[in-house]
Amino acid sequence: MPPHSLARGHTSRSERLPLTYEGVTAPWLTSVLQAQYPGAVIHSMEMTGQVFGHTSKARYALNLNDVGIKAGIPAHVCLKANWTGDPLSSEVCVNEARFYGLLSSRLDLPAPKSYFADWDDDSDGKQGFVMLEDLVELGGLFGTSGQPITLDDMAASIGQLAHLHGSTWGNPEVLDQPWLQTAVSPQTPTDDYWTLMKDYVPIHNAREAHLKLLPKWAAQDPNRIHQAFLKLREAEMADTSPLCLVHGDAHLGNSYLCPDGHRIWLDWQIVRKGRPWRDVHYFLVGSLTIEQRREAERDMIRLYCDQIAKYGVKLDFDKAWHDYHRWLIWGIIAWHTNINPNENTLIALERFCVAARDHNLGGIYGF
Repeated sequence: MPPHSLARGHTSRSERLPLTYEGVTAPWLTSVLQAQYPGAVIHSMEMTGQVFGHTSKARYALNLNDVGIKAGIPAHVCLKANWTGDPLSSEVCVNEARFYGLLSSRLDLPAPKSYFADWDDDSDGKQGFVMLEDLVELGGLFGTSGQPITLDDMAASIGQLAHLHGSTWGNPEVLDQPWLQTAVSPQTPTDDYWTLMKDYVPIHNAREAHLKLLPKWAAQDPNRIHQAFLKLREAEMADTSPLCLVHGDAHLGNSYLCPDGHRIWLDWQIVRKGRPWRDVHYFLVGSLTIEQRREAERDMIRLYCDQIAKYGVKLDFDKAWHDYHRWLIWGIIAWHTNINPNENTLIALERFCVAARDHNLGGIYGF
């Protein structure tokens, strides 16, 4: 069992976090919130919406007492945990709860406001719980992976990613968290999608719609995709340059455009310490049409280098351009193996596969 400080978010809590929606009641929410907001009471709560996916997200309207209101708890929140009944997503819920409880709460990051985070992570089971602002109430726009954004929006979003990476660059206070895993490391098995999704990979490898999109070297032998990933892993593990905080899954469908025009990212379930290209290539290639990307990608990578320089991080453009190319394999493997019914995987997969052909990704990895 891990140390108690790691096994539970709030050590004063005696009961375990609920594993079903039935356990999410006003008395229960009151009991857990009082560890952080003494005297706050939720008189009643009403579910106003749900988002279905790998984890459970539900919007609630809260009827708070004056103590809760004065403490800053909003009347509309989004509660997130794993109440699906399937333990597959429990570990990433714990990871996200730690992000909000230990990092986002004290850093200026492009993420939703969090009002409470807690987790169970021991031999008796895993569960993570977060209470976030209800973004629907703000009147912004949730991203969808198939819908491209404008180049102006991309430029602004690149600046937000540069802020995330630059503000945490090489920072031991952020990166030395014992729970925070290293991107694509052998010690981070959930980043090896090919192995993690082994039951689905043969199905996807046989789909004509996928094979038609894959670069020729990958269509001839889809297992080369995994071989290229392992080469990316080897190169990343040999690299001694500094790490930063990376979202880990920064596609457009995991983002939200605020009414004032700045973009934040949702679903910090696979937040990592790593190198920025995991986020940059993934958002850039996946959020533009093929024509937009061809027109603007070099300028966007140069802009990213300029933006992160504001945080004292000096990147060589030629190396950055090469690293951007190398990481394209991550986008291919992520969308080729994706099983999320809420995402149009073929649109994103095509964007990455065309980029791979444009930049001779097969040659980079020796195919």
